[in-house]
Amino acid sequence: MHKTIKLNGIQIGQNKRFLLIAGPCVLEHYSLAYEIADYIKKLSQELDFDYIFKASYDKANRTSINSFRGPGLEKGLEILQKIKDHLNIPVISDIHSICEIENAAKILDIIQIPAFLCRQTDIIVEAAKTQKPVNIKKGQFLAPWDIPKVAEKAFSTGNEQVIITERGFSFGYNNLVVDFRGLKIMRDAGYPVIFDATHSVQLPGGAGDSSGGQRNFAPVLARAAVAAGVDGIFLEVYPEPDNARCDGPNSIKLDNLRTVLEELISINNVIKNQHI
Repeated sequence: MHKTIKLNGIQIGQNKRFLLIAGPCVLEHYSLAYEIADYIKKLSQELDFDYIFKASYDKANRTSINSFRGPGLEKGLEILQKIKDHLNIPVISDIHSICEIENAAKILDIIQIPAFLCRQTDIIVEAAKTQKPVNIKKGQFLAPWDIPKVAEKAFSTGNEQVIITERGFSFGYNNLVVDFRGLKIMRDAGYPVIFDATHSVQLPGGAGDSSGGQRNFAPVLARAAVAAGVDGIFLEVYPEPDNARCDGPNSIKLDNLRTVLEELISINNVIKNQHI
């Protein structure tokens, strides 16, 4: 049985409407976050799709100790609260330790478990205890049929609001590849599945002190994932990706987003009208 999640008028899973989770990789300052979120919110009204804003308040898994991590928990949650209130949109961000969960759950509509932490039982259980939806990013080291065991950790708390996000599988050094069979395997297990198109074209650690990326392939993979029937697409976007302080090489330029979304929505409408 396919599970669905209801959130601020948005249904995640088994929904014909296109769903986008998007924003900058990491929060830099409020005005930039608002610019990106406001632009996408207006696009969502014009193109008629559901939108959830995503940005990290702290990227604790950067390649280098010298990499920019974000404003931190307190300041970052303040920014996310303002975005949520001013634009009336749900927000999602990732946690990296149990001690963050109580405060993060007061603001976030969805709590995200980073891919590197998807096997950490205690952090998944504590996040699920909030009874908020939990988005678990599938680790680059996990097979799709490993996911039910991960989800069961959240289910053990009585919270079955679990979303799974695919973000590519490690393929040799500094490279990721997507096995599109996995999207069907995980959806058939009953979970809403999101496809993270921009992290899937990341080259982890590929730039030496930071990760590289091939953003030109992100729309290609996103189109394939929508055609495969995923429940939503995750994109990192930025006004000028080459100037982004995190994940610029795999982020989509904000001005290019409309064209990408028009294509994805068209494919979504054909696929979902056939199968839902």
